[in-house]
Amino acid sequence: MQPRRTLLTVQCSRPASGGAVKLNKETSEVAINWAGGLHHAKKSEASGFCYANDIVLAILELLKHHKRVLYIDIDIHHGDGVEEAFYTTDRVLTVSFHKFGEYFPGTGDVKDIGANAGKYYSVNFPLKDGITDESYASIFKPVIGQIMQLYQPGAIVLQCGADSLCGDRLGCFNLTIKGHAECVNFVLKQKLPTLILGGGGYTIRNVSRCWTYETAVVLNEDISDDLPYNEYYEYYGPDYKLHYQAAPNMENANLPENLEKIKAKVFEHLRQLQPAPNVQMHVAPSSAQDDDEEDGAADSRFSDRDADSRQEHGAEFYDTKPGE
Repeated sequence: MQPRRTLLTVQCSRPASGGAVKLNKETSEVAINWAGGLHHAKKSEASGFCYANDIVLAILELLKHHKRVLYIDIDIHHGDGVEEAFYTTDRVLTVSFHKFGEYFPGTGDVKDIGANAGKYYSVNFPLKDGITDESYASIFKPVIGQIMQLYQPGAIVLQCGADSLCGDRLGCFNLTIKGHAECVNFVLKQKLPTLILGGGGYTIRNVSRCWTYETAVVLNEDISDDLPYNEYYEYYGPDYKLHYQAAPNMENANLPENLEKIKAKVFEHLRQLQPAPNVQMHVAPSSAQDDDEEDGAADSRFSDRDADSRQEHGAEFYDTKPGE
């Protein structure tokens, strides 16, 4: 019997690689992990609120079954940890749209394009303060469209950091939730196995608004702008709406002519890409264990007694006995 294929898998308390396993097994077309997207962590160091790079682990899982993987990052910060991990390979193309210039992590110049076999497979689109929905769409859609045509990936990983929204405590862009979600919608139109992850976001009520709406976009469901009453209802006052307006008086420092110059430079780099790499695929390595298989049921939880009686692995650094 063939496994049941579903449109969407949502995992918020498990590693992003679990979603990648489901995509590889073709039991889901889209997988979401809003708790994932920790794009700054490096192989041997934590960075920028990120201690383990779940994105890199998920992409490595996808590469077991796909010749090429496209990584897209719409967080306000440069996706430096993911770019660094795949900087010298052509099997992963990373593209990041981010604030650049005296801003963490300080990397992601348009001139950073990869090295060795990965030269031209790192794409960076540096931006300034105040970018709007219209300006963002004018660069995102043409760049991703060109990459899709030239690179022909087998799967996509999309990091949806919500700190690129207007009103974020650490951000300086002027995107609305609908403008942010239009990137998700455009990626889904490519009709490839897609892993969607969270990321940054420091005005929490707007983060929850954004990812709620984007989940609805994935499901192609219309949801009301009126928020239902819940225990956190007062956080969303005074309007209690799902959507909110962009800042009307915020200056967009991204002049159209400057965006066009950067876009032209990116297209120049993309023209240097070799035809889609023809990777020789051998027998695929075994997949990481599916979370549902490991736990028996996705919603099952260990009781306190079960947890206390579990045996510790001999390699773990514990001085106490199980249950202490």
